[in-house]
Formats: sequence, structure tokens, C-alpha cells
Amino acid sequence: MNDSIRNLEPQILWEYFDDICKIPRPSKKEEQIIAFLEDFGKKQQLETLKDETGNILIRKDATKGYENRPSVVLQSHMDMVCEKNADVTFDFDKDAIIPVINGEWVKAKGTTLGADDGIGIAAQLAILASNDIEHGPIECLFTVDEETGLTGAFGLKPAFLKSNILLNLDSEDEGELFIGCAGGMDTLIEMEFETEEIPDKHQFLKLTVNGLNGGHSGDEIQKGLGNAVKLMNRILWEASNKVGLRIADFKAGNLRNAIAREGFAHVAIPLNQLENFKKLFNELSHDIIAEYSITEKNLNITFEETHETADVMIGEYQNALLNALYSCPHGVIAWSQSIDNFVETSTNLASVELKDNTAYITTSQRSSVESAKTDIANMVAANFRNIGAYVEHSDGYPGWTPNPSSEVLKQTEKSYTKLFDTKPKVLAIHAGLECGLIGETYPQMDMISFGPTIKGAHSPDERIKIDTVKMFWDLTLDVLKNI
Repeated sequence: MNDSIRNLEPQILWEYFDDICKIPRPSKKEEQIIAFLEDFGKKQQLETLKDETGNILIRKDATKGYENRPSVVLQSHMDMVCEKNADVTFDFDKDAIIPVINGEWVKAKGTTLGADDGIGIAAQLAILASNDIEHGPIECLFTVDEETGLTGAFGLKPAFLKSNILLNLDSEDEGELFIGCAGGMDTLIEMEFETEEIPDKHQFLKLTVNGLNGGHSGDEIQKGLGNAVKLMNRILWEASNKVGLRIADFKAGNLRNAIAREGFAHVAIPLNQLENFKKLFNELSHDIIAEYSITEKNLNITFEETHETADVMIGEYQNALLNALYSCPHGVIAWSQSIDNFVETSTNLASVELKDNTAYITTSQRSSVESAKTDIANMVAANFRNIGAYVEHSDGYPGWTPNPSSEVLKQTEKSYTKLFDTKPKVLAIHAGLECGLIGETYPQMDMISFGPTIKGAHSPDERIKIDTVKMFWDLTLDVLKNI
């Protein structure tokens, strides 16, 4: 038990958050958290339902005097992004995350914390377990697999929910109320290649790019963060063209919805070019580190000699792969013409991995304009089809169209201004939220999304600001009381 975490305020919320951290809940592996939620509902003697997708719904009656209030859904997702630093030993399928206080923040050691969206789950459980909170009828919806496919939101059936108002507890900037989000899709690439034995008189090296911040590929795509796929590919491309570098292995990035933080390559350099490579490598790494001196202060680019040998990619395949990765777009593609400083369209070159003579490349696209989302996905696809790669698109998910006249927005704005004596910002978010899909199944649903401040989501630097959790809690309770 982590007493320091469990004694934070509001105590009941932090206690549940600490409990949730002990439960493994990777995307598509939510069996343990599902069982925990079902057991919780039964112990509280509350109506508890599970649909065929695995979503859990727990209903609680109104408190006395609030029986005639409209029913409200509180919604969060069960799964978490499982990212860790390369030097950290941790099994997300088995190990408990240990949250620790670090100044004004709570974070984990070398792994994602799971505050996205464990803090939303904790708030729901705290409300369901409390006897002194005033509210109308509530439904607490916990969805599965939000992070890797929005499977739970896709699987919702029209009759599962009774309410017409929904509070999505999955936003990450205190003081900001979200009433719209981008739609998204993935573009997945497979390029087969052939290998050959390396000729004599070559030195094998291991190249490493690490220390990058990584982060959320939607919410943080505009920050100018380094992408390990792009940075490693830049080095490989230069050295391939100038000193005859040959690739035995190349792996960078991990998750489709995270900006790649680390990259590794196993390469061979002709012995008569080794000194030239070292000079080129030092110049490139110096330039790259200088370019990212503001946004990536901990960036490391290193190499070391190794006696481990392997077959290498035949040159024509290596050139095709490196050229395609170099020309593949990454980052902000277009800014909104109607909302100031809001990203409209982006793409994330998320990962590359060589396995069984196939290069697997994952990318993801987001836009608040459906046609623009399709356009950038087609651009990425065309880039890789030019080298003969196989490309497929995921089904994708819709955006959530803002409704400035929303009644729940009006109440949430009123509650926020009353509680904190300042007006909140009303925004759309470039990240994907389940509200778009929920709105397709429940077109009459009036929705809003808000939460405490979470930084570094989808990376081991994920952290949640302690004082904003109390603000998030107070706001949620005031909306429930007055809606």
C-alpha cells in the first residue's frame, strides 16, 4: 500500500486510483479490471451489467430529493497505454504499477502511470461508493480497448444506456471543457525484403536513439517533439548513401497512438569507412541534438561496436525502405481555419520493425474534417505503394461535432465559474475521444469531456497534477448536483 498516495485529497478517489494501479489492464487484456468492476458493483449492491464487448455498466439510483433529475452517464475507459523505458524491467500483464508523489505530481517509475484513464475510473467508483453525494440517477460506463481500437465504443448497442447526458472523464487539461474531437484511422504497411550475408571486412554496430519525450500522437503532435523513427532513419539514410552502411535490424517506436520515443538499429559498416562513419555520425548527432535542444533536452544518440553478426538487407530493398520512411509525412498537416491554434489534420509515423524478412510500419491519421483524414491517409499509402509495399487502412472512427448550444456545456461552464471564479476554455481536441462513436449510436446524447491535468500521456513520463484532481472532483460533483 502506498500511504502517501492514499492520503491525498479527495481521499476516496485516490484510494480507488491506487487500487486500480494494482490491476493489470493493457488494451485488449482487460479481464482483471472487468472482474474487479463486476465485483465492486455486486458488493455495492448496484445493478451491474456487462455487454458482449466487455463494457461494464453500473447504475445507481438518485439520492433523496433528486429523483426527478435527468439521468447522467459518467464514462471512462478501462485500458491503459503500456509503455516503459528500455532499461526498466516490468511486465504489464502481471506487475502492479506503483504511483509515487514527485513534487506537485503523481507518476510511476519508468512506466506509464495509467492515469489515462484510471483517474476517470477512480472518480466513478468513488461516486458510486459514496453516500453523501447529491445526484440524480447515474450510469457509470466503463469501456474496453479505447487506446488501440475504440472497441468498447464501437460495440455499444442502442439499448444499453438509458441516459441522454454524458460526462466523458477522459480529458487531460484542467480548465478546458471539450465539446468536439478529431476522427482517426490507421494506415498499416508491410514491405517484404530479401537479405544476404555480409561480405568480409565489416564492423557491426548498434545504433541507439533514446531519451525522447514521446507522448500522445494527437494531443501533443503540435509540440515539435522528436520522432525516433524519423531520427534513426535520417542517420541510416545518410550513412547508407555516404559510407555504405548496411542494415541487419531496425526497430523504433511501439504504439500507434504514441510518438516514437526510442529507436535501435543493428548495422554493418565497411572497415575502410569506419572512421568516416564515426565522423558523419558525430556531425549528424550534434546537428540533431541542437535542432531539438528546446523540446528534447534529454535526447541521446549513440553507437557501440558489437561482435553480433547477422544477414543484412539487400541494397535495393534497403534503399526503398529508407527513402519511403524519409519521405513519409509526420506531424501537423493542417491547422483549423475556424478555431485558432487548433490542429485540424495530422499524421503519426508511429513505428517500424523488421521481422521475418518483412518491414512492418504503423502510422495513424487524425482530422476533424473527414475528407482531410482520408486525404492524408491516402498520401501515406501512396508513399509506400510507390515501393511496392502492401498497405491497408483500418475502419477508423468518426469525429465529434461541437455543439456550442449544449445544455450540459452551459451547466458545466456555470459550475466551473462558480467554483473557481474564472471561466473555463471551451475547445475541441485533436485527440480521439469515444464521444464520436457514442454519438453515432446515441444521436440525442448531450456530451462534454473534462478532466484533471495529465502530462506525458502514452509515455513513461506520464504524470498527473495533484491539485487539479481535487478541482476535477469538485467540478464533477457540482455538475451532477445541478444538472
